[in-house]
Amino acid sequence: MASSGKDKRIDYIEFNVSDIGRARSFYGQAFGWTFTDYGPSYCEFSDGNLKGGFATAGEVRSGGPLVILFADDLADALKRVDKAGGKILRPVFSFPGGRRFHFADPDGYELAVWSDK
Repeated sequence: MASSGKDKRIDYIEFNVSDIGRARSFYGQAFGWTFTDYGPSYCEFSDGNLKGGFATAGEVRSGGPLVILFADDLADALKRVDKAGGKILRPVFSFPGGRRFHFADPDGYELAVWSDK
């Protein structure tokens, strides 16, 4: 399988927010980001280079946004994360646009890996 050029790179960042409208207003005014709504609980943003999302489905907590990496082969990425000592927090699940899983690194930081396949 040919690499997409995005394999193993940070691809997307998600912020859990309590109010999507407030987040849109802040980041739009402060940084000029643009937005695409995907229903009442999710909004994608673009800074012109990197995309990310605002979600209301998760707990708002300190510790930062969810960093999401892309994988050409999600099953292989899951095996590599497990073998390297990562803890799978959320097994592979589907969402509009693809599939992903969440894991904790050895320091406990939560990240995710997604694929469009």
